[in-house]
This record gives sequence, structure tokens and C-alpha cells, in this order.
Amino acid sequence: MKATITHSFHYTYSRPVELGSHRFCLRPRSDGHQRLESFNLRISPHPSKQFTLLSASNDEVIRAWFSGCTDRLTIEATSQVFTCPYPPIAECIASGDKPLPYALSDRDRSLEGYTLGWLPNGQHDYAAVQLAQEALMMSDHHPLGFLSQLVVVIKERISYSLRHTGPAWPAGRTIREGIGSCRDLAMVFIESCRCIGLPARFVSGYHLTEPPPHTYELHAWAEVYLPGAGWRGFDPSGNGEIDQQYIAISTPSDPVKAAAVQGTYTCSGGAVTSNFNWSIAVDSSANAPEDCGQ
Repeated sequence: MKATITHSFHYTYSRPVELGSHRFCLRPRSDGHQRLESFNLRISPHPSKQFTLLSASNDEVIRAWFSGCTDRLTIEATSQVFTCPYPPIAECIASGDKPLPYALSDRDRSLEGYTLGWLPNGQHDYAAVQLAQEALMMSDHHPLGFLSQLVVVIKERISYSLRHTGPAWPAGRTIREGIGSCRDLAMVFIESCRCIGLPARFVSGYHLTEPPPHTYELHAWAEVYLPGAGWRGFDPSGNGEIDQQYIAISTPSDPVKAAAVQGTYTCSGGAVTSNFNWSIAVDSSANAPEDCGQ
């Protein structure tokens, strides 16, 4: 698939403000199944200083600083991306792999951070542990069976709902409320995988559906590391295993860091109100190169 995505943000302020440091996480990643052909970020007013950094999760992030005052801020990111079909997971995973749950000692040490719980002490949320145990019992402890069953259980217990503001909820809250956004459901999936030794991480990006929706939203899902198959995506608010209609931007350790735009502003001499609107325009086709990795 070939897609050109234009993601725009428009901020207006009731009085001129001084913009502080800003962080932009809008550049789609480039890997074996997704190739970034071009990326252009336009910012107005133009930053007085900006640079690109590589985050701890290997996402490209742009930091910017501004001079002077303004009553508006406009950001427009245009990306051209090619995606290729994923090979079937069942044909990739290591034969004779051990049944779940996995012991931490059996994992690659570089993956240990992706098996920690989200609670402040690193422990796993008990509600997610119970959910994982239920999916485990219904899957005969097989990794692919567990992942498929986990999606089914989450869909049965939690209703999907849009929520445009606020960070991702902890897994326990989403399970207790019985409703959550895509990022909330992704957290439930990740926590449930981690508590049985499956490395998992949060993903933010775009899901290009057919037919296209009236308006596109940023989307969130999860990636799980499977021996022999590597990192593979699963969408608990969608149909489970992802396909080439998904375009990943970032895979942060903390979902808060997946925010497309983060920044501050100050104004002396009185209160300031701000307004914000955004849009995502997509032009896509089924045409794509035979090998996205080249």
C-alpha cells in the first residue's frame, strides 16, 4: 500500500503568548514492513532552534524552541509511506517454542523492560493478571492461541469508545469501567501479555480503513515480541493481528510520550484561552513496491 498522510494542527490564543519548548512525534518509522519515502514538517511561526533526536525507543522526535510572541501556532506533517503485507506469524515463529507463561530467564535480556508491569513498583495490575489467566486457559498455553483469545476476551468485557483527551488509563481502570479508547484497550492488552512473560509495547500511528471514515483519528495498538517473528502488531480495538493498513509512528515506553505534539506557552499580564483543531487527510492506493525493506 502507498499512502500520503497530511496531519495538521492549529492552535490559536486569545492574546499573544510566548511559546516554550515543544516536542513533535509525527515522523512514521521505517522498517522491513513499512518504508518512509518522504517526510516534511512545517511549523509556523518558524522555530528559532530545532533538532531531531532519537528517543530511547528509537523513535525520531523533533525538539523546537521559539522566539518572540504569537497568537497562533500551526504544524503540518506530510508523510509518504509504503507498507507491505506481513508474513503469516505461524510460518515465522520458532518451532517447538515453549508453552506460556514464559519465565523471564528464558527471554532475551534486552527485552526485560517490555515485561515490566505498569504499576509504580513494576508489578502487574491484578485485573490484567486475571484477564490473562482466563485467555491462557482457553488457548492451551500456545502463544498465538493466547493472543487471539486475549483479543476476544477484551472485546467481550470492554466496549470501545472514542476519548480525545487525557492519557491512557491503567489496565485496571479500563477493565473496571468496562469501556475505553483504543489507547486504553492497548494498555490492557500489553499488561496482560507482560504478566505471562510476553514482551509487549505501546504503538501510536494511523489505521487506514476501507472505506475511509468521515474523519481520521490517531490510533493506538500493541506490539508483541514473538521468537522467530519479531515484533508483531495486535489491535484489541480492531480485528486482532494488524495488516498493511496500519502505519506506526512511535513505540514509547510511556504512552504519554506518544503524544503527537507536546509543549508549553506563557503570557504575562492576564489569563489566556486557547483553541485547538486538527485534521488528518489520507491519499492511499494499493500500489506498493515488492520489497518495503529496500
